[in-house]
Amino acid sequence: MTAKFKPGAKGTTKALYQRIRGDIEARITSGDWPPGYRMPFEHELMQTYSCSRMTVNKVISALAAAGLVVRRRRAGSFVSRPRVHTAILQIPDLKGEVEQRGERYAYRLIDLCKRVASMRDRSRLGVGVRAPVLAMRCLHEAEGQPFAIEDRLINLQAVPDALQEDFSTTPPNTWLVGHVPWTEAEHRITACNADTRTAEELKIEKGAACLVIERQTWRNGEPITSVRLTHPGHLYDLIARFTPTG
Repeated sequence: MTAKFKPGAKGTTKALYQRIRGDIEARITSGDWPPGYRMPFEHELMQTYSCSRMTVNKVISALAAAGLVVRRRRAGSFVSRPRVHTAILQIPDLKGEVEQRGERYAYRLIDLCKRVASMRDRSRLGVGVRAPVLAMRCLHEAEGQPFAIEDRLINLQAVPDALQEDFSTTPPNTWLVGHVPWTEAEHRITACNADTRTAEELKIEKGAACLVIERQTWRNGEPITSVRLTHPGHLYDLIARFTPTG
């Protein structure tokens, strides 16, 4: 059964189409409508917003084109599940990756703070001046050994519900993948030598080689999160099998 839908307050400058789309996107982003959730039918949205079927159809079509919803004939429209297969490089959730290898996974939150984006945050995440961000640093372990240091920024303007989540027990990527849809991602792979802090956290020698994987995601051009994963160089492999294309 679909929960009763209450629209946001009317705006004086926004077109009705924009207001309806904004309301729906907010419910998807906040997790009120999780992946797989059936949205109100078109006639229900028409009654809620006192608008035409054409307007509602235009909104849902745009959301479907953006990858946020899936339309099923006669069944309705449903919130899309995250489609990680659209990324050129797949980086699965670290918890799932470690457990799939048959190893024991452990996670620890090292630091977490809400702050106004610094100059460095703005450059890295692509947000504006005074934008609120959630910054965190986490340790992932496999079989009791450090597997990765996660340094993450979350744009709270795009994902306000991140403030309500207990990241001391839930890894941020696990929560984001399950609750926050995205439409574009970018990966960057580099190498570095461990500085003092990283060496201590990963239990490796200072200056040891590390593999660094950076990822940023957006939803319709709006930044969602930026993460930097640092792995001990000897513990992580990137393998891809592919075929030639025309």
